[in-house]
Amino acid sequence: MSTKKAVPEAKAALNQMKLEIANELGLSNYESVDKGNLTARQNGYVGGYMTKKLVEMAERQMSGK
Repeated sequence: MSTKKAVPEAKAALNQMKLEIANELGLSNYESVDKGNLTARQNGYVGGYMTKKLVEMAERQMSGK
């Protein structure tokens, strides 16, 4: 499976979104923390919330709202 980004130009925006979500979840130093020292649950929450927000954005766009 390829890990190539479908839209490489979105990388910076996705990284910013990841940091904002981590901050909302109480992981204010997420950018500099060693991710290996976080629990799988903590890292999973960040990815899960990112996915949820991206799906919501796509649904709004597809519905024209």
